[in-house]
Amino acid sequence: MENSVLAKVNGKEITQQDVDFFLNTLGPEQAAQFGSPEGMQQLLQEIINQELLYFEAVEDRLSETKAFEEELERLKGHILKTLKIREIFEAIDVTDDEVEEYYGANQARYQKPAQVKASHILVKSEEEGQDVLKRLEAGEGFDEVAMAVSTCPSREKGGDLGYFGKGQMVPEFEEAAFNLSVGQMSGLVKTQFGFHVIQLTDKKEPETTALEEIKPRIEHEIVTRKQAQAYQDKVNALRAKYPVETY
Repeated sequence: MENSVLAKVNGKEITQQDVDFFLNTLGPEQAAQFGSPEGMQQLLQEIINQELLYFEAVEDRLSETKAFEEELERLKGHILKTLKIREIFEAIDVTDDEVEEYYGANQARYQKPAQVKASHILVKSEEEGQDVLKRLEAGEGFDEVAMAVSTCPSREKGGDLGYFGKGQMVPEFEEAAFNLSVGQMSGLVKTQFGFHVIQLTDKKEPETTALEEIKPRIEHEIVTRKQAQAYQDKVNALRAKYPVETY
């Protein structure tokens, strides 16, 4: 992208890169306020305002004041601390053997829980539910009956609810669905929403997530732990090197 000049203040150019950099220093919510052309123009005006303040600060020789020196020292201290922490962290790496060992020791954390796939027909009354069962027993297709009488939005898909795990449905519905065999249909199941007829269309048993699928996540976890330990080891060593007094 061309780094176009958007304004000049006392001969100093303000470019699109300056605006983009300023925008990136803002938090996401604040930055979102300047997403429109009007917002970007407002942002440019604020940068101009700050440059005006800068030139007057130079003219007033604020860089020669004690306040400037104190603020500069604080900034230098912050930068040096940040660089030192970065130096500690950059020395950390993770090997494939460490990843495999961590994965093996934490198998339970990487379990995919059991899931079922079900369709249902929801009606308001037990009488309507009995009518649904009769139609199904007479040979009508489950999806056809669902589309005809179900009060759930899933009727548009023949009652298909997709896959779900435990804890995602109301207890009565969940218990009935998980106790069915694939292809089996329930009787009437009453919940707070009405009366359901459930058909189980698929079931997935619990399985362990493959290592390759979660390797980046494990590497991140190991690095995070190593960073915390390396930081603590470093400051513990430095406490022995430099005197510390607390009051």
